[in-house]
Amino acid sequence: MLLEDYFDFLAQDDIRIKGTRIGIESVLYEYIHRAQSPEEIAQRFHTLTLDQVYATILYYLRNKESVSAYLADWLEFGNRMREEQDRNPPPVVRKLRELKAQMAKTAK
Repeated sequence: MLLEDYFDFLAQDDIRIKGTRIGIESVLYEYIHRAQSPEEIAQRFHTLTLDQVYATILYYLRNKESVSAYLADWLEFGNRMREEQDRNPPPVVRKLRELKAQMAKTAK
């Protein structure tokens, strides 16, 4: 089995672990940024086998430059979406903020 056989390459910015809906970025974020062991990652993602976790890490190590760029794009997209949501929150968030402000006024 080739290493690439562990993955579904759906788009340039969407690589999933075959047979799951989990993107490689989820596993690699835990591994790189949270220093989780492969065993800890497999416990966190119940639908993944330890083999799949190791394959994902090995894929990253063998393709470090391109996968690092993939992860940087993913992180940047997440940051942009959080900023957008802060600027334009959903109606329920606006309502909760209003309620919180009212409660703070009445508590004084």
